[in-house]
Amino acid sequence: MKTGTNHYDVIVVGGGHNGLVSGAYFSRAGARTVVLEAREKTGGAADTSAPFADHPEIRVSTYSYVMSLMPGAIISDLELRRFGYDVSPMGPYYQAHPDGRSLTLWHDDARTYESVANFSKKDAEILPQWEAWLKSVADVMGPLLNHVPPKLGSFSAGDLIDQAQTLWKVRSLGARGVADVTRLFTMSATDLLDDWFESEELKGMLAANGVIGTWAGPDSPGTAYVLLHHSIGDIGDGKLGSWGYPQGGMGAVADAIRSSAEHSGCEVRTDARVARILTRNGRAEGVVLESGEELRAPVIVSAVHPQIAFLRLIDRQELPGEFVSDIERWKTRSGVVKINLALSELPSFSANPGTELQEHHTGGMALSFTPDYVERAFQDAHMERRGSTGPFVDGCIPTSVDRKLAPDGIHVFSLFTQWVPKNWSEEPHREELEAYADRVIDIYDGLAPNLRRSIIDRQVIGPYDMEQELGLMGGNIFHGELSVDQLFHMRPAPGYADYRTPIRGLYHASSATHAGGGVNGIAGWQAFRQAQKDRAIRRS
Repeated sequence: MKTGTNHYDVIVVGGGHNGLVSGAYFSRAGARTVVLEAREKTGGAADTSAPFADHPEIRVSTYSYVMSLMPGAIISDLELRRFGYDVSPMGPYYQAHPDGRSLTLWHDDARTYESVANFSKKDAEILPQWEAWLKSVADVMGPLLNHVPPKLGSFSAGDLIDQAQTLWKVRSLGARGVADVTRLFTMSATDLLDDWFESEELKGMLAANGVIGTWAGPDSPGTAYVLLHHSIGDIGDGKLGSWGYPQGGMGAVADAIRSSAEHSGCEVRTDARVARILTRNGRAEGVVLESGEELRAPVIVSAVHPQIAFLRLIDRQELPGEFVSDIERWKTRSGVVKINLALSELPSFSANPGTELQEHHTGGMALSFTPDYVERAFQDAHMERRGSTGPFVDGCIPTSVDRKLAPDGIHVFSLFTQWVPKNWSEEPHREELEAYADRVIDIYDGLAPNLRRSIIDRQVIGPYDMEQELGLMGGNIFHGELSVDQLFHMRPAPGYADYRTPIRGLYHASSATHAGGGVNGIAGWQAFRQAQKDRAIRRS
């Protein structure tokens, strides 16, 4: 093939973590590869920034905030640790309550038993059984995150073999296990937890994993699966559901992947927004940038939101009508608001007072008092069309273990909050967002009375900001909801969950594909593997 300046073997559209992973794999395979990123920096939502104009020395994980689901194979294949990938385990999960009590899920069974027993001795005794059950399901379902979904309903020989292989992978479930998985996919997190526990406080903590990043409250069917999804991964320590802080913030993860890609010869261009994906006779040929520059390659990987890739960058006439309809109907609602606080001291919770570093400061510090509290937060946005009066929050303080982000004595409080109305992605809603952030801070201040006065500065990022800045349509962090009708072989469309698209030579590697959700790189890796399987990779 031609080897001129603008001719490549592979063009990757989108320099988020999935695009960078894909670029790294292709370049390691010897393909002349370029990753094109519209923004001035790579990483997408895996970003570290200094958002406080008066305090440039304080940095935050701007959007995504913790690591878990990245497979060890990707970390090893791309030698990410060599390039700076360094994740420290989070501490316990902690919830202070207005009555002065606190509930802590430690990494130590005995300490967890003691804490939970303060709310329910019965639940303290059952919790290990719950964790064992969850692990038994995760042991089977977890590997499916790395499995290419089959084309269910297809009767071609190859697709039937793929379907049989998928069934073989889950053979160990047995009749009881299949029933458990069916329940997970169809039940609400609330109903599932009600089957196991009596303490509303414990159920509130556990329900958090069922709603993170989801346009649904814990009472909604399907949230039991989301709970499992966020409990599957680890950070390489073998502990189910463990999460970790990247040293240097989430941007350091993207930087490590980019360094790996560039080390293997991948070209990475920023401020290179793609205006069009070029096709001819159903085959990908290249891209046109907004500048008018044309780049050519026989393989294109799209790592951007499917509604951008297939409804904006490609002429719809080039795509099957049913596929276009599926992408148009793709649900990508959000209601997420990210709040980053710079603090002059650590929160002193009334339940566990003190501004000196304590173990609970190193883990998650939630506002998830009970399932009813979390459901009310969702219904405020869903039915009342207002920002939650009592928002759900998954909070953490990465500076408790990562001193690269701020000077000594200064801390960053990362607050992943929900919900605001879904249509807030259409306009900035600055005034309402600031009032919403005030409510979050007020609730934490009621639990830790020094919080408000310790705030040096704050950053409030709403769904509109996420859509405009990152291309996260609707502000959805997963490029599409993790609802039952948008999982596995349906992600993002029936017949196209295998990282291929209706356009030959065009592969899909966004978080809207199977295993999407979280900074895991699986989509970028799988797009490469499918191109390799198709023998589509040419080497200049």
